[in-house]
This record gives sequence, structure tokens and C-alpha cells, in this order.
Amino acid sequence: MALEPRAMAAREGSLAGAVIAFDLDGTLVDTAHDLVGTLNWLLEGEGLAPLPMDEARPFIGRGARWLIERGFQAAEAPLGTGEVQPLLERFLARYEAHIADESRPFPGCVEALEALRGDGAGLVVCTNKLTGLSTTLLDALDMTRLFEAVIGADRAPAIKPDPRHLLTAIAAAGGAPARAILVGDAATDAGAAHAAKVPLILVSFGYTETPVGDLGADILIDRYDQLPDACLRLLSVSALDF
Repeated sequence: MALEPRAMAAREGSLAGAVIAFDLDGTLVDTAHDLVGTLNWLLEGEGLAPLPMDEARPFIGRGARWLIERGFQAAEAPLGTGEVQPLLERFLARYEAHIADESRPFPGCVEALEALRGDGAGLVVCTNKLTGLSTTLLDALDMTRLFEAVIGADRAPAIKPDPRHLLTAIAAAGGAPARAILVGDAATDAGAAHAAKVPLILVSFGYTETPVGDLGADILIDRYDQLPDACLRLLSVSALDF
């Protein structure tokens, strides 16, 4: 479904009772420089060459363990099972200390979130990042205040693309799948939304190894000023279905 840019004029109450769930890395916040920087710090510590940003950026989105495993594989130094955990512990400690050195919300993101809240929607974060790291990042960017809850990898029965992650997040914000949307950027988000039968909005500027146009979004947006109207359109369609 194509979407033309529209103004974000507030329509008080038009999203009352709706829950909009958001992926974090690559959707709400551009975290690539800090995450890939920490990965490259690990690689260099092991005597390996750092990865270019364009090569490593798509590895983000399935959690730190996946980023490390894919990063070392790309550096032609695949890890054995017992090698990952010590590297993960070093990664997490270093990343937390530098979590918002360069990470920033995508342009227009905060304004769009505030517009959705003004329209009556409840917002929740549904991320494969650990909850503590997620809230530390959001706190540093003054964004925690915008969400009813943050449901990271450790607060769900299973992580995206498992639909239980998304359903847990929707419930934590006091919503129901029949009046919810997931906004994401990658295959993990698409898998969770499709399995949960929740409408899906994908952003074109995120982190994905699969071309975003192949992921089956109901609406694909290029900028955050398109998001409020995209949500209204999808929820209007959903209302007819239910």
C-alpha cells in the first residue's frame, strides 16, 4: 500500500484504545554506529580487521549474540559454541558504557510518537535488545516517557519473529491484537506481525538483510511524518474486519 506524505495534524481521540508497538534498533533509533563500533572493538581485540558499516549494519536486529556471531563470520573467523558467551559479556559491558555516544532517534521520530499519543494511542517497545539496555538507551535520549512499557528479549516468552513477543508487548500496554500495529524494519518484525495477525508498517531506512520491499508490509514508510496517517488507515481497515 503506497502512502503519500500528509501533515501530522492532531486528531484528538482518533486512535483511542489502539496500541502501536515499535521495534527499537533501526526503527526508532539509529543505533548502528554504537553497535557496530562495539562489534569492531571486539574484532580488533581478537586481532581481526573491523567491518565496514554498510556490511555490518544489516546484522543488527536479532540481538547482540546474533550480531557477534554474524560479525565474526563476516570477518572469516566463525565462532564455536563455547566462544560466544565470553565475547557477549565483553560486548554488553562495553556497549552499555557507550550506548548513546552516536545513537539518535531517526528524524521526525519523536514528533510522530507525540502525535500518536495525542491521537490517543498507547505506545510500547517490542525489541530483541535486552530490556535493561533498551531502557538505558531510551532514558539517555529522553524517550522512555513516550511508552507504556518496554518489552525486551528477557521480558517475553520468546523473541521476534515469535508472535508471543509482540502479543506480550501489546498486552503490557493494555491493548489487544485486534486494534494494534507493529512498526519495524526487518524480517523479525515481519514474522512476528504476520504470525500474530497484526498489521505491519515497515520503515525503509532500517537494518535488514532481506530487502524491505520483500517483507510483506501493509504500508512502507520512508519518513516519520507519514506514520500517524499510516496508523489511522490501517486501524480504519482493521475496524471494518473486526
